[in-house]
Amino acid sequence: MFSNSFFPEESCYFIGIGGVSMSALALLLKERGVRVRGCDARENGFTRRLRERGVPVTIGEEEIRENVVVYTEAVDRHAACLERARRAGKRLLSRAELLGRVAEEYPHVLAVAGCHGKTSSTAMLAHIFAEGRRPFTCHIGGEDREFGNYCCTGGEYFLTEACEFRRSFLRLRSDVAVVLNTDLDHTDCYHDKAELLGAYRAFAAGGNRAVVNADDADARTIPHALSFGLYAGDIRARNLFEEGERYTFTVTEKDVPVVRIRLGVQGKVQVCNALAAYAAARLSGFSPEEIRRGLERFRGVRRRFEQVGTLHGVPVICDYAHHPREISAALDAAEGICAGTVRLVFQPHTYTRTRDLMKDFVCVLRRAENPIVYRTYAAREAFSFDGSAVALVSRVPEASYVQTPENLKKRLLEEIGEGDIVLALGAGDIYEIITGILDQTSISLPLHSQE
Repeated sequence: MFSNSFFPEESCYFIGIGGVSMSALALLLKERGVRVRGCDARENGFTRRLRERGVPVTIGEEEIRENVVVYTEAVDRHAACLERARRAGKRLLSRAELLGRVAEEYPHVLAVAGCHGKTSSTAMLAHIFAEGRRPFTCHIGGEDREFGNYCCTGGEYFLTEACEFRRSFLRLRSDVAVVLNTDLDHTDCYHDKAELLGAYRAFAAGGNRAVVNADDADARTIPHALSFGLYAGDIRARNLFEEGERYTFTVTEKDVPVVRIRLGVQGKVQVCNALAAYAAARLSGFSPEEIRRGLERFRGVRRRFEQVGTLHGVPVICDYAHHPREISAALDAAEGICAGTVRLVFQPHTYTRTRDLMKDFVCVLRRAENPIVYRTYAAREAFSFDGSAVALVSRVPEASYVQTPENLKKRLLEEIGEGDIVLALGAGDIYEIITGILDQTSISLPLHSQE
């Protein structure tokens, strides 16, 4: 049960409850005695699971009886449903505000921020804490294969992602604040890199101790207790050995070899995520051996380089990559295991991101052979041709544009051959679209972003 100062009303209504972060918070409140209901615009794996756990969920708006209303940042602050709630005297909390209040209830908080890698690094920390038998609650922005998007073994430590969108991470006060990287992603929130870096500095200053990526030139200028990196930093990975894009490496602390770790997930980027989790765990009192066991126990997050099935016998991998650097990393990993051609499918996520990072998107898509660009997932935005998938394709002569699942399947079947891999990237509904056209699927939950 939360303290009376936090939730005296003991009832809460979630608008956008089917989002990955919102559904985790709804479960967290329910387990602590708060009566929870909610709604969403569409059905998905999270809404179904919430109902299975006893949380009433409706698709579409309904009358709000609860005194507290929590809304996702994807909902316009002046939306009609929120205006009605204000007029009715309801207490309104954004997702970020609620997350900050939840974190205040825990003696120790570890918050992981950055444009890329938050979900994997936070999930890695959960496995380290589980292996070390520390009482923790973890709020994950994705689906860890063992824990899902939320798990709780106790109330001493709170592990959470900290999102820079609309500066929501500034609501968090932490014992350990992790900055994985500082790439400009939410161009609808930050005018330039300097403004973004200022927000990251404020986030880190809100923590008692900070962990930063020394390979990121801007991140390493942030005052910190520990740094990590492949090429610089206090915590390093040395003597890397790769087999099937799974890496084994020796962790060094201040150039002293400490422990050798073999990751069970693919991609060199996961080495960086593991180093970040290692540094944060060391500041939290874990031994190198406890951390090793936790990291080796980690088996990945759904929609992060996840093989979801096959199409005409060809393996299909989905990844959440929606930023040019993430696309490049996913391509690197796929090329490392592909005997034939990587057949790239990319769905742009938001018009502003596509417009403002257009040159970078063009550059990375031209790495692929005949890439397919699916219609834009608009999320919270109105249509803008300058940031549309059509505008992107017009700058990549090798690319083709499709806008229906049927046309996507037809195009892929014309292209794929023996030894190929289909790599489907994006943070929108491309996951559901791809899994819907497969001839054989792995067990996986259909998720989409409401970012």
